[in-house]
This record gives sequence, C-alpha cells and structure tokens, in this order.
Amino acid sequence: MNIDLASLEVRPDFVWLVVIILSIINLYSLWLMYQDKSRSYDVFSERTPEGKLFFWASLFGALGIWLGMFLFHHKKRKWYFYFGIPLIMLENIASLLIVVWLFNY
Repeated sequence: MNIDLASLEVRPDFVWLVVIILSIINLYSLWLMYQDKSRSYDVFSERTPEGKLFFWASLFGALGIWLGMFLFHHKKRKWYFYFGIPLIMLENIASLLIVVWLFNY
C-alpha cells in the first residue's frame, strides 16, 4: 500500500480548521512550559506535572512543548523530554498524514 502524498486533495476549509485548532493547542502547550518555568523559581509554588506536559504533547501540542524547551531553557536536561518530545512530534505528523489519507479515500 503506497501513499502518494502529492495526489492528496484536502478541502481548504478543513485545512484552516485544523491549522487553527493545532495553533491553539500548541500555544497552550507553550504557555504551560512558560508557566512551569516561571513557577520553578519559587519553591512553594505548585508546578505543572510532567505528565500533563506529555499529555498535551500527545494531543498534537508537541511543537509547543518543544519550542518551550528551547525558548525558556526548561526541561532540556531531562532525557525523556529531550528524546520523547521529538518522537511524539513525529507521531503527531504521522497521525495527521494518516487522517488526511483516510478522509481522501
């Protein structure tokens, strides 16, 4: 089963809807990283759990988490973030391609 990505036709209104939803999710993920980084300076503040960050990354927010890692220098030293978030990002891209392929055939 070969998937020819050049032959996929996607309705423009569907594309804009997906772009807007993914932008909102990634901006929220970026904000979560900023919030956790700003709370890391105060010992008594409640931090964002790492599971919540991975949850939002798996809900197509991996780009926002990854940008937050490098913009705010947050969670870069943890190996499971350093290797896990790019892997989740690849999974997000593969899932989007599969969904686009399934709706076209």
